Amino acid sequence: MSIIRIKSIEQSVNETFEERHSLKRSLGALDLAVMGVAVAVGAGIFSVGAQAVAFYAGPSAIISFVIAGLVCALAIMCYAEFASAVPVAGSAYTFTYSTMGEIVAWIIGWDLILETLMAGSVISKYWGIYLTDAFALFSINIPTTVTIAGINVDWGPMVIVAAFTVLLALGTKLSTRVNAVFTAIKVGIVIFVVIVGAFFIKAENFTPFIPASQPNTESTAVLEQSLFSFLTGADPSNYGVYGILSGAALVFFAYIGFDVVATSAEEAKDPKRTIPRGILLGLGIVTVLYISVAVVVTGMVSYTDLAASDSPSLSTAFELVGATWAAKVITVGILIGLTTVVMVLLLGLTRIVFAMSRDGLLPRALSVTSERRRTPVRLQILVGIVIALIAGLTDVGVLSDMINIGTLSAFVLVSFGVPVLRRSRPDLERPFRVPLSPWLPWASGVACIWLMLNLSNLTWIRFAIWLLIGFVIYFSYSRRHSLVGQASGAHEPR
Repeated sequence: MSIIRIKSIEQSVNETFEERHSLKRSLGALDLAVMGVAVAVGAGIFSVGAQAVAFYAGPSAIISFVIAGLVCALAIMCYAEFASAVPVAGSAYTFTYSTMGEIVAWIIGWDLILETLMAGSVISKYWGIYLTDAFALFSINIPTTVTIAGINVDWGPMVIVAAFTVLLALGTKLSTRVNAVFTAIKVGIVIFVVIVGAFFIKAENFTPFIPASQPNTESTAVLEQSLFSFLTGADPSNYGVYGILSGAALVFFAYIGFDVVATSAEEAKDPKRTIPRGILLGLGIVTVLYISVAVVVTGMVSYTDLAASDSPSLSTAFELVGATWAAKVITVGILIGLTTVVMVLLLGLTRIVFAMSRDGLLPRALSVTSERRRTPVRLQILVGIVIALIAGLTDVGVLSDMINIGTLSAFVLVSFGVPVLRRSRPDLERPFRVPLSPWLPWASGVACIWLMLNLSNLTWIRFAIWLLIGFVIYFSYSRRHSLVGQASGAHEPR
């Protein structure tokens, strides 16, 4: 029984017309761009930049954002080529199935489930935390944690997940309209904060632009070291050139989510045009916003003052210059920002599981869509319940690094998959083509591997455990129920 069996692109496209297992095409390029901005602009824009400045790169964190943005842009161009040629739900999972075979597709699909499940749970949890902060800032005395049968339950994450689960079940187009309103509000808040912060910028805070390298005394434990440091024996350090690269690995978190946009390819109108335009437009907007925030944070206060704070953020910079009123604006911005992130991640996780279910690698019942709205209602509700329970009942913060490694592993395979598909299917229509192939796709894959090497050993161990669980499921269930395997006669029909 082959585990390298390839699913043809024609078969993938034909399945989008399968009755009760297909999705409605209703999204335009602007809808997809807004979706990308919605998932990438969240709490991270108010915090991750300040942390990169304070602990990793100093003012040169601006370069870290540029590097992370370029790496993401390279990978997203690869996604755009695939999505324009294979406009089917499932993102990297579907693309990999058409180039590298079923076992690799399963691994990447399992990785994407990890990314979106962890991201959805972590972001929902943080939404509840910032809801508590917002209540405190505006003197609203409502507890956000209740005790039920001796168990502490955060009701905030459960409420936001339930609300968007219902909205997504009602239809993707309706959800994108609500998403667009929230996204416009939070982008307006970001722009407002950047403009106000610009008045506090002092040129001397940009000096030295690349601070001298310093030993990192807080990451000496083996599990906390990056895999690169562990393998090479290099001492962990902050600032300097290595600090810029480490900062890029950190701020890459700011760019995750654009692969989730690709999962909506099957719901895009004229996907061969709208997918590339939507993804690249969204990435451009996000990159400008993040670099603008990094410039403002760096220019407002010295990176050493930020480093003196336990948890530096954009709010910290405003407090240090005496503009404490900004805390309320930023808290509202974070709360609105996280709202749209939750919605897009719920959508992304559902579409990944939907694609794997339609192929038989997960139970087929999960990919059944409603006759009227053509949305996977039962799957959407199941995903919402799982994320709500994880976010409401557990401490998911320790698993946040799993989001990065899941995303980067998908980026690696999609990047290397572009030259493979160019060679195996040169006849395939590609409305969008990555320039300078195979060099740019190879560069994208190598850059993503480099960022993965800068993640901690503990993150890699957890990732290995997740993959092991995935292999158990694949060889005990998915391999036998694969529709591609059944069609090829790899085993007896059930």
